[in-house]
Parts: sequence; C-alpha cells; structure tokens
Amino acid sequence: MNLQDALERTASAGEYVLGTLTPSERDTFEAQLRIDRELQAEVYAWQDRFLNFHAHTAPMMVRPDLWSRIARRLGTGRPPVVMAPAANDPFWRRTRFWQVVSGLAVAASVVMGTVLVTIRQPDSIVVSARYLAVLQAPDRTTTWVVEAAAGGDVRLIPVGAMPVVPAGKAMEFWTKPEGAAGPTSLGLVQAGQTYVIPASRLPALGQRQLFELTMEPANGSPIGRPTGPILAVGKAVAL
Repeated sequence: MNLQDALERTASAGEYVLGTLTPSERDTFEAQLRIDRELQAEVYAWQDRFLNFHAHTAPMMVRPDLWSRIARRLGTGRPPVVMAPAANDPFWRRTRFWQVVSGLAVAASVVMGTVLVTIRQPDSIVVSARYLAVLQAPDRTTTWVVEAAAGGDVRLIPVGAMPVVPAGKAMEFWTKPEGAAGPTSLGLVQAGQTYVIPASRLPALGQRQLFELTMEPANGSPIGRPTGPILAVGKAVAL
C-alpha cells in the first residue's frame, strides 16, 4: 500500500470504507488517517458515494444461523448482541453503514439487470468469484462500472456522463492485476456503450485489480501501454 500515490490513496480509501483491507493494511491506513486531513476527506467522499447505492435496495435482517456461523468463525461461541446505537455513534459503526455496503453489491447487480447476493463462507466452502470496480473520472464522478466473473464475462457499463472523444482519438480499456509488471489492453470502447469480453482475455482476475480507460490514438496505443490521459480508473473488490 503506497498512500503517497494519488490513485492508490483513492482506491485504498474506498477499500477502507468497504472493509476489504487486510488487517495490516487497515492498521497502516488508519495510522495515516489520524494525521492526514486529505485522506480523511477521501474516506468521507467514499462514504457519500456508496450511500447513493443504498437507495437501490431495502435493508435485510441477518439470519440467526448466519450470526452463529460468524460467531463460531470468530471463536466467540455465541452470536453478537445487537444494541441500539448511541445518538453520537460514528456513522460507520451503525447498522445503516453496513446496509450501505450490502446495497453496493446489490446495486451493481441491478445495473446489470440481475440480482446477486454473495456471502463469504468459511474457507472450506467455495465462494463465487465475482468482482466489482467503480471507475471514477479525475473529478471523482462515477462514469463506468466493471463487473467481472471468473470463467465468465467482463462487463464495462456506462453509468455517468461520458467524455467527449475528439476526432482521431479513441478510448482504450486496460487492466492490471495486483503485482503485475504492467497493464494489459482489453480493446477500444465506444462512449455510452456496454462493452463485454470473456474473462479469459484478462491476464488474471482478482481483488484490487486495476481497471482504467485512457484516451489514445484512433487505433489504440502504439506501444502496448497507456499513453494518453486517464479518463476513469478504479480497483476491483470481491462481491
């Protein structure tokens, strides 16, 4: 985690709000968060963005058997006691915040015309490998959503205002798995159109994978890596 890099800071703030950072990453992030006002603003901005997804779904009560499974996994031996929050509880400690996070996954599926609920099970149970990436423009507006499934398709879906593509230019779609040496082109895309390719075209598919769109020459980048300005960028999180 490099919190000095602007894109990494933004992506890490989003993962922090979603709760997908590893324990060590969260400790590093929170240490910086206590002293970094700009990073605090990134976190607040992500909370506001995810709150919009909450409007797509109604709150759901967690089943008692799921609470019991979580308790056993944590080694507590009993389900947690649900208490009414104090009036001054931080936003992210309240039930509503976790409804927002659940709403993000459901809203992503609503955008694609399907409804998908995925729950992370104990390690002995296979979990569906589905990922979501919310791509943002430099002004932090959400412009595209990427949904990907291992063994299935990758869908790039326009959800916001599209950039103007000048004559002689084109938008190119890229991906870079975490730890990869460089990005891989996934082809040219048209503004405002959904783009679907098989996941087998990706070099890999996983958590924190980078997806981005750049402005390139009409026939795409001539050097196999981005040359133009970044139009939208985001990192994948597991659903």
